[in-house]
Amino acid sequence: MIEIGAKGIRFGFDARTGLLDGFTVEDEGHEIAPLHRAPWVGTGEVMPPGTPPHLATLGGDFFCAPFAGSEVGSPLHGWTANSPWNVVEQGGSWLRARLLRTVYGAIVSKELEVEDGHPFVYQRHVFTGGSGRIAISNHANVSLPRGGLISCSPKLAWETPPAPPEADPARGRSGLRYPERSTMPDRFPGTDGWVDLTRFPWNPRHEDVVTGIEAREHSLGWTAVTRPVEGDLFLSLRNARRLPMTVLWHSNGGRDYPPWSGRHFGCLGVEESAAAVLLSHSSEDDLSGPGALTLVQDGETEVRHAIGAIRWPSEERVKDVRIVDHAIEVCGDRGGFRHLAFRKHFLD
Repeated sequence: MIEIGAKGIRFGFDARTGLLDGFTVEDEGHEIAPLHRAPWVGTGEVMPPGTPPHLATLGGDFFCAPFAGSEVGSPLHGWTANSPWNVVEQGGSWLRARLLRTVYGAIVSKELEVEDGHPFVYQRHVFTGGSGRIAISNHANVSLPRGGLISCSPKLAWETPPAPPEADPARGRSGLRYPERSTMPDRFPGTDGWVDLTRFPWNPRHEDVVTGIEAREHSLGWTAVTRPVEGDLFLSLRNARRLPMTVLWHSNGGRDYPPWSGRHFGCLGVEESAAAVLLSHSSEDDLSGPGALTLVQDGETEVRHAIGAIRWPSEERVKDVRIVDHAIEVCGDRGGFRHLAFRKHFLD
């Protein structure tokens, strides 16, 4: 594991699968480590034959391309999350790595960086060359063993994919209906009445995926997860016109086969995506940006994303997140407020 850090922030990089692990922020006298780690990670447990490599190290934050099973023969969450990376340059607070295989003919580079006093990891993925359109996602896994409150930038609607994650009841179960759609996240059709997607957990044992489609009126996309018991907040920031979808993966004891074996609880995947392949009721025309990344044969295309964590003892939901000068302002629904250092033009 390669350790990267700056004043008040650190993380590790696992080159086996490109995993950002051990993300920790020191804020207001507290250490905040908001990301999940599956119960089998680090135990030496042997994975069943055919298990995608990223499941052996499941947790943290990783980049998916091709995402959502959009390429025949690609492992779950794509080659970028299941192939080794070579670290080509690094300093104390940054690294640059290259995937040891191409994706759609493109060379893929990863840049991760932190800065003194900034509670964010700045992530940039660059595709050089290649051709075609590719579904992509930044996949953070938030640890919610004691529950959480989920807030997002405005959405046009929420919808489930054409089929549930586990269609065979002998393997697992879901609590949402598939495919379904709602404009109210606190009233989504479930298998047993309405479900409030703004809370976690809402079911004792389930595995579900639901996608929020960004509204067109703004460019800053954000997801904020309040952890009331821990007194902190996870933040995910993106350009909503490049990543127009937020996919939430609710993993809470809903899969019964190895390595899950009914023991994987309290994980919320926050997956900031361009992946129209997941849509069931809407079309790509409904998105605030493209539903896939278009590769340029003789040029570069890139994806930017930032994740952060702060102390948030008020236990409030987040009402708004905005960029002001060289800062991010986080506003709670009962008056909570934080002013955070941020690279103003990073998401441009």
